Amino acid sequence: RRGLANEVCEVAMLAFTAAAAAVGYMNAPLAGSRIMSSRMAGVRMEVAAAKKQDFLEADPYWDQSTVPVNTYKNKSPFTGKIMSVKRIVGPEATGETCHIIMSHEGKMPYWEGQSYGVIPPGTNPKNGKPNSVRLYSIASSRYGDDMTGTTTSLCVRRATYWCPELKADDPAKKGVCSNYLCDAGPGDDIKLTGPSGKVMLIPEKDPSVDLIMVATGTGIAPYRSFIRRLFVEKTPFGAAYSGLAWLFLGVANTDALLYDDEWQEVLSSHPDNFRVDYALSREQTNKDGGKMYIQDKVAEYADEVFTRMDNGAHMYFCGLKGMMPGITSMLEKVSSDKGLVWEEKLKEWKKAGQWHVEVY
Repeated sequence: RRGLANEVCEVAMLAFTAAAAAVGYMNAPLAGSRIMSSRMAGVRMEVAAAKKQDFLEADPYWDQSTVPVNTYKNKSPFTGKIMSVKRIVGPEATGETCHIIMSHEGKMPYWEGQSYGVIPPGTNPKNGKPNSVRLYSIASSRYGDDMTGTTTSLCVRRATYWCPELKADDPAKKGVCSNYLCDAGPGDDIKLTGPSGKVMLIPEKDPSVDLIMVATGTGIAPYRSFIRRLFVEKTPFGAAYSGLAWLFLGVANTDALLYDDEWQEVLSSHPDNFRVDYALSREQTNKDGGKMYIQDKVAEYADEVFTRMDNGAHMYFCGLKGMMPGITSMLEKVSSDKGLVWEEKLKEWKKAGQWHVEVY
């Protein structure tokens, strides 16, 4: 579903309207931020100050009964167009991740937290049937990076397999869809299905709700859509929001950080409503001296996370399923320390719709 490799997908970004223009980024206070700023240039589009983003809103804007689902199905997909593909990680990242923008011509509207299906061309060599659909979490708000409501963005890691015998990547075992997407160019057709999913939607009816977002790697995608809607675009929910959006991201090293310049800018503009914490497994150590994984970073704030959840926060998980046992174990310990039964507490949060999981 997400993927890896070494070639740079550098393609020119297309501008869609006079209301959006590519801009540079603020330097982040992390090692490698200058590299990150240069490679991210052109990925993000700023909202024109005079343009209010409300033409794709429900009435009222938080009404989830209007969320579009399965507008296009596997047997009759929509054919969109690739607009741009850009590598967004540095040279020391453990793999290649690309930000991909494509046009759906306004015919596949979606909400933040949903996914698109991508059907790669060709057939499965094992059964001779057409390749099956792969799901990717959407990384842009419903308005798209260009703010026209006609595009969507994906965050895709190229999947490769290193063969120790060949001492090289084995092309027979590479990820079919992720390599297709990372190798695509402007104007290429892309078959899309969906949008799908309601598990990761934001509870916009309560503008004071805290959102705790936990991701590994490209699991950052839905949270980018959340954060753009909350803090970057002039949306009704963004204008009303008074809670805390707290992002946890786990990657290997600084060069593997995704959209860091965007997070630093939001931190600067909304310091009271946005927090971000990174777990860099190859650069940081946990309290026991081992590698710092995402569950270790969340554990540093276990009491605060638990308290916010008890006060109605919503917690989201997206990325590798391997992070879940460590996180649930950590919260179970906090429950025990408070004299509570973890299974009952988790059941309570799930019943209230506060627990959102999309892992693979």
